[in-house]
Amino acid sequence: MSASRAVIRIATLLFLLAGLLLLRKPVFGQVTEPLPAKPANQAITAAPTRFSVVIQGVASGKGADVILIPGLTSSREVYAAEAKLLTPNYRLHLIQIAGFAGDPAGANASGPILAPVVEQLHQYIVTNKLQHPAVIGHSLGGLLALMLAQAHPEDVSKLLIVDTLPYYGLVFNPAATVDMVRPQAQVMHDQLIQMPADQFAASQPTFTNRLVKDTEGARQVSASAIASDRTVFANAMLEDLETDIRPQLAGIKTPMTLLYPYETAEGPAEQVTALYTTAYATMPNIHLIRIDDSRHFIMYDQPAAFDKAVQTFFKP
Repeated sequence: MSASRAVIRIATLLFLLAGLLLLRKPVFGQVTEPLPAKPANQAITAAPTRFSVVIQGVASGKGADVILIPGLTSSREVYAAEAKLLTPNYRLHLIQIAGFAGDPAGANASGPILAPVVEQLHQYIVTNKLQHPAVIGHSLGGLLALMLAQAHPEDVSKLLIVDTLPYYGLVFNPAATVDMVRPQAQVMHDQLIQMPADQFAASQPTFTNRLVKDTEGARQVSASAIASDRTVFANAMLEDLETDIRPQLAGIKTPMTLLYPYETAEGPAEQVTALYTTAYATMPNIHLIRIDDSRHFIMYDQPAAFDKAVQTFFKP
């Protein structure tokens, strides 16, 4: 992968990575009323101040629990199509981070974001007595899922990670370190904060088109980014670029499937595959699946292949 193409990719990936939604009540538990304009089986869970949860699918105890975490600035709607297919047999917990996709920043307005989100995910699992749920995470959501499995291995039965690297700086340079990338990351952060709202909104379709081929998917991704709190967006992006969990991978025993996209414009498939296999080389119990003719949002660009991979993931 060329240096210029790598810089473009890291910028676009990190400009549109993760997401979880602000909960409006400070206690763990469930709100019984359904969300407006949502199916009757959906309900907001009054969970931590860092995110909200919409529950879909079978009743508690009738099917395995699955937690789905979207990426930077994304709403839980990135999983909408797959959720419809899973709800007959599973109990889904669809996450969205405070400050993303139009939600107030809340507790994420200042200070660290990623580690507190991980701890509140752990508390959500414990408080609601979820029995070793499977976790699906896209992009920054995948990083959060990995961090949860590392910090609380008892919480997670298995992981499905969608286009996530254990350190995103590797896209700059296979030898990248946090210290090496930090100055560039800080510049990106500051520019994102300072960009006028109209300029930011106008720039999003350009960035999004590099991440999503599907027209409607690209529109939704752009809208979520524009609606996100800019400070939370920039701070989460910076924190992601300062998080390298490669040293912890060998200790993560949780079975994991990694989906990664490939387009011919990225160069030889072997080069792209090498980026992911090398990044996860020390992690046991990992299975990599390449999804061709797709960009970062595999669920939009190749929904049939994404669904097949998800269904395979859940087979015993």
